[in-house]
Amino acid sequence: MKKLLTGLLFVTLLFVATLDFSGCSRKNGQASATASSAKSTRANEPDVTFKDLQGNNVPLASFKGKVVLVNFWATWCEPCRTEIPWMIDYQQKFGSKGFTLLGVAMDDEGKKVVQPFVEKTQFDVDNHSMAMDYPIVLGNDAIASKFGGLIGLPTSVLLSRDGKIEKRYIGLVNREELDKEIQSLL
Repeated sequence: MKKLLTGLLFVTLLFVATLDFSGCSRKNGQASATASSAKSTRANEPDVTFKDLQGNNVPLASFKGKVVLVNFWATWCEPCRTEIPWMIDYQQKFGSKGFTLLGVAMDDEGKKVVQPFVEKTQFDVDNHSMAMDYPIVLGNDAIASKFGGLIGLPTSVLLSRDGKIEKRYIGLVNREELDKEIQSLL
């Protein structure tokens, strides 16, 4: 019986070790990984108002008529940092076509860590050093729950011009797939 349990434990550990982890989550202050997925939902946009880094209210409804990518991220999240140059690129490519990216910072420390990060951190976007050039707002668990909750970071929610949730991405997005999804909604 002991050999059987040891064997099952070994197989389970081997299985877990082969999983593709591409996102991070935090529980009790510790970072851990979560698998990536995309899910089509076609649900109505959440009725939510964010606070920007200047303390102004930013209702999600104010973006009605635009394709919106709501990207939940944090300064400590490595996969989020990997995605940020892609997010900047999406804003650059599609911003004039009726698209906006909304970065929702989920750092527990809020503005005191997010604002310096946004102001000082540069990212390599097609061999150009660029800062985050899209709206950044502060998030929390109550806001995240209106989008179905967060399993991990980054999590992105793509909204159509009519405010419907088209897709939800958990973990690192597939850059080319998301690019095509955005274009199909523009």
